[in-house]
Amino acid sequence: MSDPYFQQLFADRIGGANYGQGSDIYKFEKIKRAKRKALAEHPERTLIDFGIGENDEMADAAVRAVMAEEINKPENRGYADNGIAEFKQAVARFMQRAYGVSLDAETEVNHSIGSKPALAMLPAAFINPGDVTLMTVPGYPVAGTHTRYYGGTVHNLPLLAENNFLPDLDAISPEVLQKAKLLVLCYPNSPTGALATRQFYEQVIELAHEHRFVVVQDAAHLVLTFEGEPLSFLSVPGAKEVGVEIHSLSKGFDMIGWRIGWVCGHAKIVQAFADVKDNFDSGQFMAIQKAAVAALDNDDIPRRVHAKYKRRLEKLVVMLKQCGFECRVPGGTYFLYTPSPKAVADGTTFESAEAASQWLIGEHSICTVPWDDAGPFLRFSVTYEAADEAAEDALMAETLGRLGSIAPEF
Repeated sequence: MSDPYFQQLFADRIGGANYGQGSDIYKFEKIKRAKRKALAEHPERTLIDFGIGENDEMADAAVRAVMAEEINKPENRGYADNGIAEFKQAVARFMQRAYGVSLDAETEVNHSIGSKPALAMLPAAFINPGDVTLMTVPGYPVAGTHTRYYGGTVHNLPLLAENNFLPDLDAISPEVLQKAKLLVLCYPNSPTGALATRQFYEQVIELAHEHRFVVVQDAAHLVLTFEGEPLSFLSVPGAKEVGVEIHSLSKGFDMIGWRIGWVCGHAKIVQAFADVKDNFDSGQFMAIQKAAVAALDNDDIPRRVHAKYKRRLEKLVVMLKQCGFECRVPGGTYFLYTPSPKAVADGTTFESAEAASQWLIGEHSICTVPWDDAGPFLRFSVTYEAADEAAEDALMAETLGRLGSIAPEF
């Protein structure tokens, strides 16, 4: 069958005339295919999925009750545009209680339909052809993808274990810094689980002033901070002068799929985001925003989510160490980022984390997510489904039974 006439019309940013004709397979698609194959070849063996990166519980019952009530109110039926005042005020209250950050709810907060759209839209406010976005790798690629859409380029900053998974800002060349418009960070970091320090943020602020770029800090996992108190970028003096922080109710509030988050920080940047957003969407459903208010005002919800995933991470670390892996409880996130083995006891060797991940799925029906961007690592997520602690313990025991004798070599 010949190509449709519009095959030549696809934009270069998505592949141009070659769109849809490449043979490359996205990492997560490879994982899905391997999982299907393992299930087909070993129906007797339950798939243990440590690859899932989304909360395994529904939103709190109190939040769902508010949603059930608000969904039937006629005043919530219209467009929300750039958000309702009640949500912005709840954000300001939460940021003050949780992180000691003072915000003007009217000018320094705006809602987004989850954090992903915020990361996608902010480059539209700043990036012109030839501009540079500084991004850490491994990491979430959305801001970089949209930087390229607008004719900009991405300069990757590798996150290495020897630097505590913080980017080496001193290693950025003057030529790159001269063109930099955005620095995109994510702490607690996904996928490494590392935390930023106050000293690091102070260095970021100083560098932003010196080279005149905007800082975008993705704080989607900030509630899930396990070492010390959670540190918001905006709590560091001077941070609000150079950037914004993006938050989400997905990870810390079990509101995966509700698509609600916010951008907060410098009023002019928040306004620019709002102006771009006006041309992308008409706001999140007001009933969802009002349910999110109930979540933000209930400090018991993030406490419970935090306690659950910390407990699961501790169990996972104990079990993986028994299997011979090198790991520790992360500073934050519900991800465990651990060096990928180079070989195992049966003589199998791995040239990459992806190869090790595929072997774990195929030979043991255990799913992880591989990262090879800055050295070979495997990411285990503790968002697996388990009804209670007994079920968690049973899952750990089953995993130990499968991996206890593989004797990984590093």
